[in-house]
Amino acid sequence: MEKVKVMIVDDSKVSRAMIEGNLARTNFEVCAQAKNAAEAVELYEQFKPAVVTMDMNLPDADGLECSRRIRAVDPEAKIVMISAMKDASLVARGREVGISAFLQKPVSINELIDTLMILCQSKAGKVAVLRESYAKPFVKALQQGIFSMTGVHSEVELQEEERSFLDISGIAVIVGLTGIPNGRAIVYMDDKTMKDFATVMLDAEEGDEITEDEASESVEEAVNIIVGRGVSNINDVFKDKEMRITPPGTIVGSKIRIASPKLTTFRICARTRLGDINMSVGFAEGE
Repeated sequence: MEKVKVMIVDDSKVSRAMIEGNLARTNFEVCAQAKNAAEAVELYEQFKPAVVTMDMNLPDADGLECSRRIRAVDPEAKIVMISAMKDASLVARGREVGISAFLQKPVSINELIDTLMILCQSKAGKVAVLRESYAKPFVKALQQGIFSMTGVHSEVELQEEERSFLDISGIAVIVGLTGIPNGRAIVYMDDKTMKDFATVMLDAEEGDEITEDEASESVEEAVNIIVGRGVSNINDVFKDKEMRITPPGTIVGSKIRIASPKLTTFRICARTRLGDINMSVGFAEGE
Protein backbone atom coordinates (compact mmCIF):
# COMPACT_ATOMS: atom_id res chain seq x y z
CA MET A 1 0.00 0.00 0.00
CA GLU A 2 1.41 3.38 -1.04
CA LYS A 3 2.27 5.59 1.91
CA VAL A 4 1.17 9.22 2.34
CA LYS A 5 4.11 11.57 1.77
CA VAL A 6 4.96 14.22 4.39
CA MET A 7 7.58 16.99 4.20
CA ILE A 8 9.01 18.41 7.44
CA VAL A 9 10.12 22.06 7.55
CA ASP A 10 12.03 22.89 10.75
CA ASP A 11 15.47 24.38 11.43
CA SER A 12 15.91 22.08 14.43
CA LYS A 13 17.46 18.71 13.65
CA VAL A 14 16.03 17.34 16.90
CA SER A 15 12.47 18.46 16.04
CA ARG A 16 12.75 16.95 12.57
CA ALA A 17 13.96 13.67 14.03
CA MET A 18 11.13 13.60 16.58
CA ILE A 19 8.44 14.10 13.93
CA GLU A 20 10.04 11.51 11.65
CA GLY A 21 10.21 9.04 14.54
CA ASN A 22 6.54 9.58 15.37
CA LEU A 23 5.56 8.83 11.78
CA ALA A 24 7.86 5.83 11.33
CA ARG A 25 5.29 3.16 12.28
CA THR A 26 2.29 4.72 10.54
CA ASN A 27 1.09 5.05 6.96
CA PHE A 28 2.74 8.47 6.71
CA GLU A 29 6.23 8.59 5.21
CA VAL A 30 8.67 11.48 5.47
CA CYS A 31 9.75 12.13 1.87
CA ALA A 32 11.80 15.30 2.49
CA GLN A 33 13.16 17.51 5.28
CA ALA A 34 13.95 21.22 4.93
CA LYS A 35 15.81 23.43 7.41
CA ASN A 36 14.90 26.78 5.82
CA ALA A 37 12.29 28.38 3.57
CA ALA A 38 14.34 28.32 0.37
CA GLU A 39 15.04 24.63 0.76
CA ALA A 40 11.38 23.96 1.60
CA VAL A 41 10.11 25.47 -1.67
CA GLU A 42 12.72 23.60 -3.69
CA LEU A 43 11.97 20.25 -2.03
CA TYR A 44 8.21 20.78 -2.26
CA GLU A 45 8.46 21.19 -6.03
CA GLN A 46 10.69 18.13 -6.24
CA PHE A 47 8.76 15.68 -4.02
CA LYS A 48 5.18 17.05 -4.12
CA PRO A 49 4.21 15.82 -0.63
CA ALA A 50 0.59 15.33 0.38
CA VAL A 51 1.08 17.47 3.50
CA VAL A 52 3.75 19.72 5.06
CA THR A 53 4.57 20.25 8.74
CA MET A 54 5.83 23.82 9.20
CA ASP A 55 7.85 25.37 12.04
CA MET A 56 7.25 29.05 12.72
CA ASN A 57 10.87 30.11 13.19
CA LEU A 58 13.18 29.57 10.22
CA PRO A 59 16.54 31.27 9.59
CA ASP A 60 15.64 32.95 6.28
CA ALA A 61 11.89 33.58 6.72
CA ASP A 62 9.15 32.77 9.18
CA GLY A 63 6.75 29.85 8.73
CA LEU A 64 4.01 32.13 7.43
CA GLU A 65 6.18 33.46 4.61
CA CYS A 66 7.44 29.97 3.80
CA SER A 67 3.85 28.72 3.63
CA ARG A 68 2.92 31.62 1.35
CA ARG A 69 5.77 30.70 -1.03
CA ILE A 70 4.78 27.03 -1.09
CA ARG A 71 1.15 27.87 -1.79
CA ALA A 72 2.28 30.20 -4.60
CA VAL A 73 3.76 27.07 -6.19
CA ASP A 74 0.74 24.90 -5.30
CA PRO A 75 -2.47 26.65 -4.16
CA GLU A 76 -3.80 23.26 -2.97
CA ALA A 77 -0.84 22.61 -0.63
CA LYS A 78 -1.85 21.30 2.81
CA ILE A 79 0.25 22.78 5.61
CA VAL A 80 0.23 22.15 9.37
CA MET A 81 1.88 24.88 11.47
CA ILE A 82 3.70 23.46 14.52
CA SER A 83 4.80 26.26 16.83
CA ALA A 84 5.69 26.94 20.46
CA MET A 85 3.06 29.72 20.27
CA LYS A 86 -0.56 29.30 19.23
CA ASP A 87 -2.35 32.59 19.79
CA ALA A 88 -5.33 34.05 17.96
CA SER A 89 -3.19 36.48 15.99
CA LEU A 90 -0.91 33.73 14.65
CA VAL A 91 -3.89 31.55 13.68
CA ALA A 92 -5.58 34.48 11.91
CA ARG A 93 -2.43 35.37 9.95
CA GLY A 94 -1.88 31.71 9.16
CA ARG A 95 -5.39 31.35 7.80
CA GLU A 96 -4.75 34.31 5.52
CA VAL A 97 -1.83 32.55 3.82
CA GLY A 98 -3.70 29.24 3.61
CA ILE A 99 -2.36 27.19 6.50
CA SER A 100 -4.77 24.30 7.15
CA ALA A 101 -4.16 23.45 10.82
CA PHE A 102 -2.22 24.64 13.87
CA LEU A 103 -0.54 22.52 16.57
CA GLN A 104 1.40 23.67 19.63
CA LYS A 105 4.70 22.17 20.75
CA PRO A 106 5.23 19.67 22.23
CA VAL A 107 2.93 17.73 19.87
CA SER A 108 1.77 14.25 20.87
CA ILE A 109 1.87 11.54 18.23
CA ASN A 110 -1.92 11.24 18.39
CA GLU A 111 -2.47 14.95 17.78
CA LEU A 112 -0.13 14.81 14.83
CA ILE A 113 -1.57 11.66 13.27
CA ASP A 114 -5.18 12.79 13.78
CA THR A 115 -4.44 16.15 12.13
CA LEU A 116 -2.64 14.57 9.18
CA MET A 117 -5.47 12.07 8.75
CA ILE A 118 -8.05 14.85 8.64
CA LEU A 119 -6.06 16.84 6.07
CA CYS A 120 -5.52 13.77 3.89
CA GLN A 121 -9.08 12.64 4.39
CA SER A 122 -9.96 11.78 0.87
CA LYS A 123 -11.66 8.38 1.00
CA ALA A 124 -8.58 6.67 -0.45
CA GLY A 125 -6.21 8.46 1.91
CA LYS A 126 -8.28 7.71 4.98
CA VAL A 127 -8.63 4.04 4.07
CA ALA A 128 -4.87 3.80 3.51
CA VAL A 129 -4.14 5.20 6.97
CA LEU A 130 -6.69 2.92 8.67
CA ARG A 131 -5.29 -0.07 6.80
CA GLU A 132 -1.65 0.53 7.70
CA SER A 133 -2.00 1.96 11.22
CA TYR A 134 -5.05 0.07 12.55
CA ALA A 135 -5.91 -3.01 10.43
CA LYS A 136 -2.36 -4.35 9.99
CA PRO A 137 -1.77 -4.77 13.75
CA PHE A 138 -4.70 -7.22 13.72
CA VAL A 139 -3.10 -9.16 10.86
CA LYS A 140 -0.04 -9.71 13.03
CA ALA A 141 -2.17 -10.57 16.06
CA LEU A 142 -4.27 -13.12 14.14
CA GLN A 143 -1.30 -14.92 12.60
CA GLN A 144 0.73 -14.97 15.81
CA GLY A 145 -2.29 -15.89 17.94
CA ILE A 146 -3.21 -18.89 15.81
CA PHE A 147 0.35 -20.18 15.94
CA SER A 148 0.89 -19.60 19.66
CA MET A 149 -2.35 -21.39 20.61
CA THR A 150 -2.27 -24.27 18.10
CA GLY A 151 1.22 -24.41 16.55
CA VAL A 152 -0.45 -24.07 13.15
CA HIS A 153 1.11 -21.86 10.48
CA SER A 154 -1.03 -19.63 8.26
CA GLU A 155 -0.88 -17.50 5.15
CA VAL A 156 -2.65 -14.21 5.74
CA GLU A 157 -4.35 -11.84 3.30
CA LEU A 158 -5.69 -8.35 4.05
CA GLN A 159 -8.16 -6.44 1.88
CA GLU A 160 -10.77 -3.74 2.23
CA GLU A 161 -14.28 -5.14 2.58
CA GLU A 162 -16.57 -3.50 0.05
CA ARG A 163 -19.80 -4.99 1.40
CA SER A 164 -21.58 -3.46 4.39
CA PHE A 165 -22.51 -6.87 5.81
CA LEU A 166 -21.11 -10.35 6.50
CA ASP A 167 -22.82 -13.64 5.66
CA ILE A 168 -21.63 -16.37 8.03
CA SER A 169 -22.33 -20.06 8.53
CA GLY A 170 -20.56 -21.59 11.52
CA ILE A 171 -19.33 -19.47 14.42
CA ALA A 172 -18.85 -15.70 14.73
CA VAL A 173 -17.26 -14.10 17.79
CA ILE A 174 -17.88 -10.35 18.03
CA VAL A 175 -15.68 -8.03 20.11
CA GLY A 176 -16.33 -4.31 20.43
CA LEU A 177 -13.49 -1.79 20.15
CA THR A 178 -13.74 1.31 22.31
CA GLY A 179 -11.56 4.41 22.34
CA ILE A 180 -10.24 6.18 19.25
CA PRO A 181 -11.15 4.97 16.74
CA ASN A 182 -14.00 2.81 17.94
CA GLY A 183 -15.39 -0.12 16.00
CA ARG A 184 -15.61 -3.88 16.23
CA ALA A 185 -13.79 -7.08 15.33
CA ILE A 186 -15.51 -10.28 14.22
CA VAL A 187 -13.66 -13.59 13.90
CA TYR A 188 -15.58 -16.27 12.05
CA MET A 189 -15.11 -19.75 10.58
CA ASP A 190 -17.20 -22.73 9.50
CA ASP A 191 -18.26 -25.56 11.83
CA LYS A 192 -15.55 -28.00 10.80
CA THR A 193 -12.78 -25.43 11.21
CA MET A 194 -14.21 -24.46 14.60
CA LYS A 195 -14.08 -28.07 15.85
CA ASP A 196 -10.66 -28.80 14.36
CA PHE A 197 -9.26 -25.57 15.82
CA ALA A 198 -10.67 -26.38 19.27
CA THR A 199 -9.37 -29.95 19.13
CA VAL A 200 -5.81 -28.75 18.46
CA MET A 201 -6.06 -25.84 20.91
CA LEU A 202 -7.27 -28.15 23.72
CA ASP A 203 -4.68 -30.78 22.77
CA ALA A 204 -7.42 -33.40 22.77
CA GLU A 205 -6.43 -37.05 22.51
CA GLU A 206 -7.13 -38.87 19.26
CA GLY A 207 -10.68 -40.16 19.35
CA ASP A 208 -11.83 -37.66 21.98
CA GLU A 209 -15.09 -36.02 20.98
CA ILE A 210 -15.25 -32.23 21.35
CA THR A 211 -18.76 -30.95 22.01
CA GLU A 212 -20.09 -27.92 20.19
CA ASP A 213 -20.14 -25.96 23.45
CA GLU A 214 -16.51 -26.81 24.16
CA ALA A 215 -15.55 -25.87 20.63
CA SER A 216 -17.38 -22.53 20.68
CA GLU A 217 -16.04 -21.63 24.14
CA SER A 218 -12.49 -22.42 23.00
CA VAL A 219 -12.82 -20.26 19.90
CA GLU A 220 -14.35 -17.44 21.94
CA GLU A 221 -11.42 -17.49 24.35
CA ALA A 222 -8.93 -17.57 21.46
CA VAL A 223 -10.62 -14.61 19.77
CA ASN A 224 -10.60 -12.61 23.00
CA ILE A 225 -6.82 -13.14 23.21
CA ILE A 226 -6.19 -12.38 19.52
CA VAL A 227 -8.22 -9.16 19.45
CA GLY A 228 -6.66 -8.07 22.73
CA ARG A 229 -3.22 -8.52 21.18
CA GLY A 230 -4.26 -6.49 18.15
CA VAL A 231 -5.41 -3.62 20.35
CA SER A 232 -2.19 -3.81 22.36
CA ASN A 233 -0.19 -3.56 19.12
CA ILE A 234 -2.06 -0.34 18.30
CA ASN A 235 -1.69 1.09 21.80
CA ASP A 236 2.07 0.45 21.64
CA VAL A 237 2.26 2.99 18.81
CA PHE A 238 -0.54 5.43 19.74
CA LYS A 239 0.24 5.83 23.41
CA ASP A 240 -2.82 7.77 24.60
CA LYS A 241 -5.53 6.40 22.30
CA GLU A 242 -6.27 3.76 24.96
CA MET A 243 -8.28 1.43 22.76
CA ARG A 244 -10.02 -1.27 24.76
CA ILE A 245 -12.10 -4.35 24.00
CA THR A 246 -15.54 -5.30 25.23
CA PRO A 247 -16.44 -8.82 26.39
CA PRO A 248 -16.95 -11.13 23.39
CA GLY A 249 -20.33 -12.25 22.13
CA THR A 250 -20.69 -15.49 20.19
CA ILE A 251 -23.19 -16.58 17.55
CA VAL A 252 -23.32 -20.15 16.21
CA GLY A 253 -25.60 -21.07 13.32
CA SER A 254 -26.13 -20.96 9.58
CA LYS A 255 -26.97 -18.15 7.17
CA ILE A 256 -26.17 -15.41 9.68
CA ARG A 257 -26.02 -11.87 8.31
CA ILE A 258 -24.21 -9.21 10.36
CA ALA A 259 -24.52 -5.61 9.17
CA SER A 260 -21.63 -3.14 9.42
CA PRO A 261 -23.17 0.27 8.70
CA LYS A 262 -20.94 3.36 8.70
CA LEU A 263 -17.75 1.37 9.25
CA THR A 264 -14.60 1.26 7.17
CA THR A 265 -14.06 -2.49 7.21
CA PHE A 266 -11.16 -4.80 6.39
CA ARG A 267 -11.22 -8.56 5.90
CA ILE A 268 -8.28 -10.63 7.11
CA CYS A 269 -8.17 -14.27 5.97
CA ALA A 270 -5.76 -16.71 7.61
CA ARG A 271 -5.48 -19.86 5.47
CA THR A 272 -4.45 -22.85 7.60
CA ARG A 273 -4.46 -26.64 7.38
CA LEU A 274 -7.47 -26.53 9.69
CA GLY A 275 -9.44 -24.28 7.31
CA ASP A 276 -9.89 -20.56 6.77
CA ILE A 277 -10.02 -18.39 9.88
CA ASN A 278 -11.42 -14.95 9.02
CA MET A 279 -11.43 -11.64 10.82
CA SER A 280 -13.51 -8.61 9.89
CA VAL A 281 -12.28 -5.47 11.63
CA GLY A 282 -14.18 -2.22 11.17
CA PHE A 283 -13.61 1.34 12.34
CA ALA A 284 -16.17 4.11 12.76
CA GLU A 285 -16.08 6.58 9.88
CA GLY A 286 -16.22 9.55 12.19
CA GLU A 287 -12.77 8.84 13.62
